[in-house]
Amino acid sequence: MSRSDDGKGETMKYALLIYGDEKEFDTPAAIAEIQARHGAFAEELGEALIGGEELQDVATATTVRHNGTAATVHDGPFAEAREQLGGFYLIEAENLDAAIAWARKLPMGRSGAVEIRPLAAM
Repeated sequence: MSRSDDGKGETMKYALLIYGDEKEFDTPAAIAEIQARHGAFAEELGEALIGGEELQDVATATTVRHNGTAATVHDGPFAEAREQLGGFYLIEAENLDAAIAWARKLPMGRSGAVEIRPLAAM
């Protein structure tokens, strides 16, 4: 049995969360190049692709922080980070190993990471 296989022979849903340095995509040419690569990746995913989107840059983020008694609103992301969440894919895969194989193919800039998270069954 592969990692995270549900034992039922059914596919599982995973989020592929894309983190990178958005400063790498600061020119129209760099943006066009990565968008073209993501278009090809989405085509390769085929029926495994459930959905996904590119996010606007981190300067547009708003965070609601809860402290147990109140919720406060803050401009910007939850934390300062070298890598920002730039987008995501929702996919179906047989198991974590298959999701990892897709994540390895995901177009990235010069650096970055793809966090793979199984969706909770509802």
